[in-house]
Amino acid sequence: MDKKELVFKVLMESDKPLRPGDIAEKAGLSKEDVDKAIKALKGEGRIESPKRCYYQAKKQ
Repeated sequence: MDKKELVFKVLMESDKPLRPGDIAEKAGLSKEDVDKAIKALKGEGRIESPKRCYYQAKKQ
């Protein structure tokens, strides 16, 4: 599984919005990798930011 999909999986499994540091910890990735993945996922419209510096998967 690539890093972007791993970040998305962590967000899908979370019941609340997460900060990039929390995502990195849960996914076992560096914060830099998580930041890149978040940027890509936001560009694809798969995640959203309900408040500053918190992210969640968009509910279909």
